[in-house]
Amino acid sequence: MTVEESPVRRRPGNRRQLILDAAGPIFSERGYHGASMEEMAAKVGITATALYRHFPNKYALFAECTNLMVDRLRDVLDDLPGSATLSDLLRALAQVTFEHRASGGVYRWEARFLEAGERRDLRAKFASVVDSTAVALERDLGGSDVRLRAAAALGAIGSITLHHTPIARQRAVTTLVESALGVAAVDPGAAAPTASGVRLPAQAEPVGRRAQILWAAIPLFARHGYHHVSMEQIAGAVGLGPSGIYRHYPAKADILAAACLRTAATLEQAVTQALNEVHDPADELSALAAAYVAYRFENTALISVAEAEIVGLPPALRAPVIEAQHTHMSRWEERLAAARPQLDARQVRTLVHAGFGAVVEAGRLLRWQDTDTNRDAVTALLLGALGTPTPVEVRRTKS
Repeated sequence: MTVEESPVRRRPGNRRQLILDAAGPIFSERGYHGASMEEMAAKVGITATALYRHFPNKYALFAECTNLMVDRLRDVLDDLPGSATLSDLLRALAQVTFEHRASGGVYRWEARFLEAGERRDLRAKFASVVDSTAVALERDLGGSDVRLRAAAALGAIGSITLHHTPIARQRAVTTLVESALGVAAVDPGAAAPTASGVRLPAQAEPVGRRAQILWAAIPLFARHGYHHVSMEQIAGAVGLGPSGIYRHYPAKADILAAACLRTAATLEQAVTQALNEVHDPADELSALAAAYVAYRFENTALISVAEAEIVGLPPALRAPVIEAQHTHMSRWEERLAAARPQLDARQVRTLVHAGFGAVVEAGRLLRWQDTDTNRDAVTALLLGALGTPTPVEVRRTKS
């Protein structure tokens, strides 16, 4: 074949979109700091130099990725007919969310790395999705706290982006929509006393340098971001010299892992205490939900750091944290399977995650203001996501 006859290699017209499609799952899986431009370029089959022709740096690529899911959700809403029911709306949102499951979770934890203006814009976009859902919810179901119910319902749907449970598309969509409708049907204002009666075991005052370091580090991580806090800053907060902290923790990741394990132990203790007081599967779920919601409200700083940064922990440090999470998850799955035996194991796991997602978005909308009313409302929304009966009153536990 002569030079004149050689085929001309043309750059794909959709290369920018191919890059975004490749980058989203990597940001979701590894976090902003753990993702590399080289890995994303390799996934597309181009060089890093070619990637930089489309995005000048990792931040620019990341910023566009964080908007992808919400832009898709808004497009779906724009395409819905005016006669669409709440169920129609939720199903359409669930379908596009599942379709982009691998990359859809970027916004939830990684959006904190956006610059202030872009973060506000992203929040405004999601607020518009909540508003549209609230309009449909009020029209079809009525009742109070429609925006809270709408946010929690969307949290149930969005939860599918944050776990890897293998489940067929149609079954997943149907399960998510039923969960979201269960949330939407809840009357938060009439919620029975549940999490308001739970106080987790009181944290002991930090004794010794290791405990003091943990107590000092978490607020710093939450305020400034884990990657922007140095070991020297943490050392200074507890009155140690720059090198003194390394006698207690070899690296910053060790501090984060230790804090995660300590809080997991607190949750486990509260859950064990709550479950000892009830025996019926539905009542056990109610008790479990109350303990979990109390844990979320009482540990917002640590949880926000842990959920966002655990992907960056070295495998050896991450493994025991993941194991603790799996142990807690198995408690939920066992109780939900007993309360709703018609569900298969994948539906059960999907619903438990949907409940957690409802808690996250409801808590965010309430700005995690720790009041008895908010605790009980969020617990009711969680149980609505699971499709379980109205919760019984949970007996007050001692601090």
